[in-house]
Amino acid sequence: MPNTYERLLVLEGAHNVRDLGGYPTTAGTRTRWRSLLRSDGLHLLSAADIDSLLKEGLSTVIDLRRVEETALEINPFGADGRVQYHNLPLFSALAPIAAAAKAGAISFDMAARYRDAIENCQPAIADVLRAIAMAPEGIVLFHCSAGKDRTGIIAAILLAIAGVDDNTIIEDYALTSTIAGRLIERLREKSLRSGVDPALIELFLASEPQTMRFMLQHMARIYGSIPAYAVRIGLSDAEIEKLRHRILA
Repeated sequence: MPNTYERLLVLEGAHNVRDLGGYPTTAGTRTRWRSLLRSDGLHLLSAADIDSLLKEGLSTVIDLRRVEETALEINPFGADGRVQYHNLPLFSALAPIAAAAKAGAISFDMAARYRDAIENCQPAIADVLRAIAMAPEGIVLFHCSAGKDRTGIIAAILLAIAGVDDNTIIEDYALTSTIAGRLIERLREKSLRSGVDPALIELFLASEPQTMRFMLQHMARIYGSIPAYAVRIGLSDAEIEKLRHRILA
């Protein structure tokens, strides 16, 4: 009997840990279960959570947060010799709400932030993709703070390289708003206690489908396709093929 998998991994200390497996591709295949996980911050994981992830086959953790974030909320896998750990900061402008509020942000366009990341963070995005391509066998988990923005950009690129269509990529992005309620509420309460403007909080916490759609349209318009974007930022054909091998069943 074939294995059955749930997309959301239920853990005590993280509430947006999701499998990228099971999505159909335009070629008629499906993405592979228990190969890639996208996640929110891991600093509150319990010992049971860590054991659960290791039993699932976790082999590599890629932390997309800035040094300031990792110092405050320590990744439990950073010093765990059972997995490979990489800290590859992706885009400071997509850092947590408090950081933006401290910088004086009043309002912003999240879709514009995503486009900025695509254009201004190409070396960092390439480093993340290479780390995933070259990771040893087992599950690769990549994450930021909420598992929505920085993580969402990388997830979208990976799914597109696998041949998943835009609508499915957008649906995967929007899942944060429907399945990560406990995480969103915790981040909301934390930001309110810090005195952040409630309107700014809601803008940061949203996972509007149109935000991801605008990003995908931008990449198609400027680069032709996301695989072409991967080539433009320096990945070789062999590295892109390694990514496909990891993603596809």
